[in-house]
Amino acid sequence: MGELASFVFVLLLHCFMASLAWSSETNITTDTSALLAFKSIITSDPYDFLANWSVSSSPCNWVGVTCNTRHGRIHSLNLGDMGLTGMISPKLGNLSFLVELNLGDNNFHGEMPKELVQLRRLKQLNLSFNEFHGEVPAWIGELSTLQHLSLRNNSFSGFIPMSIFNLSRLEILNWNFNLIEGTIPPEVGRLENLEILRLAGNKLSGGIPNEIGNLPQLQMIYLSNNQLLVFANDLSGEIPSVWHQCKELIDLSLSNNGFNKGYIPNDIGNLTNLQFPIS
Repeated sequence: MGELASFVFVLLLHCFMASLAWSSETNITTDTSALLAFKSIITSDPYDFLANWSVSSSPCNWVGVTCNTRHGRIHSLNLGDMGLTGMISPKLGNLSFLVELNLGDNNFHGEMPKELVQLRRLKQLNLSFNEFHGEVPAWIGELSTLQHLSLRNNSFSGFIPMSIFNLSRLEILNWNFNLIEGTIPPEVGRLENLEILRLAGNKLSGGIPNEIGNLPQLQMIYLSNNQLLVFANDLSGEIPSVWHQCKELIDLSLSNNGFNKGYIPNDIGNLTNLQFPIS
């Protein structure tokens, strides 16, 4: 019986290890297929950065791709500033271990495919300096691990989706120079880890919510070049007196305005960490 038990144990161990090997191969095959599908709808790669993206080599050796050494899955896709033109393939949503997605400074266009909501481990998403349009999708608020979200210099329109304020780990929100309209919701005060808020160069209106003063980690805020009451060509109302609560603020820009009404609150003088002049 002892020999039989040993034989069964060895057989089960062998089957288990084979299963693990098959699973790992299947997973990396899934990642490979996702990237090749993405490449297939790239209409221009002027510098041939994606030339080595082929089945003849491991995707972990492809330009712009980084794999996690522990589980061998694709961890980062960094294709910033490569001059690429095309759309985002929905298949990128199959990169289930992706932590960083950087497609900034290219010529991507279209809308963000909803399949990206499957990237549940994503911490950094950079789509800045492209030609994306449409509304910022509500599903982006389901990317609960997101820390950096940059959509600046595109043509995103519509309102700020309320789901954004579910991103409790968000540290950087950069939507400068789009076509975002409506007001800044008071729920912005729920982003307790937010360090940088950039919404300049949009079509935002209304006032600045007092709840911004509830952001204890806030270091930089850019709201100029909108139609906000305190940043309009003819200032009306008063700049809210909440600045003493923004203890981490190091940069405050109030430029490109016509301050001919109201006044600058005295408590701005309590911002002891400011490193740049108020401009």
